[in-house]
Amino acid sequence: MRFLSNHPAEILILLFLTITFLVSVFEKTTDWKGNVHFIKEHFKLSPLKNYVPFLLAIVLLTEIFACIFMGIGMYQIYTSEAKEYALFGVSLAAVTLLFLLIGQRLAKDYPGAMSLAVYFIVTLLGVFLLNN
Repeated sequence: MRFLSNHPAEILILLFLTITFLVSVFEKTTDWKGNVHFIKEHFKLSPLKNYVPFLLAIVLLTEIFACIFMGIGMYQIYTSEAKEYALFGVSLAAVTLLFLLIGQRLAKDYPGAMSLAVYFIVTLLGVFLLNN
């Protein structure tokens, strides 16, 4: 358990983000049509309304790759205390959150955009810790 005692904040942030994105991936993949319908309705007055399935697929892929890299990163921290993969995964998570923020702002869902700030702050803290 050396890695947990040497890097507790990094591991907890990685677990938090991995769980968050894995649940999101699971929801999108098990109810793709429902998600597309919901998001099309959410974006009906935005310039993104005709691109929802494509953009949702991009978000899904970035979430999947962020989870993969964060998982590999946790293993890498455990085995060698190196942080490169974890940093890449958390950085990809930050990009994903920025994609979601752009969408929320274009849809004029300001409370939804504001709620992403909490995840983004945690993600930035992860980038900071993994970069040192």
